[in-house]
Amino acid sequence: MLQNGKIKGIIFDCYKTLIDIKTDEKSRETNERVSRWLLYQGVKIEPDRLREEYRWKVVSRLENSGQQYPDIRIEEIFAELCAENAFREIDSYWLGIETAKVFRTASIRKLEAYPQSLRLLEKYRNIPKGIVSNAQRVFTEQELRFLGLYDRFNFVIMSSDHCIKKPDTRLFKMALDRLGLEPWEVLSIGDTPENDIYAPQSLGMNAMHIHSAWKYA
Repeated sequence: MLQNGKIKGIIFDCYKTLIDIKTDEKSRETNERVSRWLLYQGVKIEPDRLREEYRWKVVSRLENSGQQYPDIRIEEIFAELCAENAFREIDSYWLGIETAKVFRTASIRKLEAYPQSLRLLEKYRNIPKGIVSNAQRVFTEQELRFLGLYDRFNFVIMSSDHCIKKPDTRLFKMALDRLGLEPWEVLSIGDTPENDIYAPQSLGMNAMHIHSAWKYA
């Protein structure tokens, strides 16, 4: 499909497609690190309570979104937590952003670009490309940048920016508008059938699993 000459643009998923990642957000270790860091920022909340309050706020925000496939902005969740547990004056907006980054750092167990995907990007470097990802811009953009991926794409669309996530086809429609191409001229590549294969195909796009795409690298 990549070599038939009909594909004029490619949309990639991010995690488990471009980036090999493993996280452990629920572990005691992760939440203990964040809890200790927050003490020095003027916020006191025990690790177990941090984990449960975070989970409850995320679920509540998603359930009340009114969207079929809702997403959150993780920094807003942490801003609320910080404001509610501060023991001195803080800037909850900025502390929410920084806490999201610390939480991510504490939870990461593996984070690296797939060599096969890097080869694929290099081989098709002259084809316009974008990313459509269920991701949090507050830390995902930095991960793409320090892994040398961000500047390889014409645009990056992240679910947190719009508070909706794949398989909501509106995200793919945004990508098609950015590319200025018809659906049948664009290929979606990802690892999750519902999100990256079936959703774009419903718009008339081509789609391929990342493992199949690696064969063309």
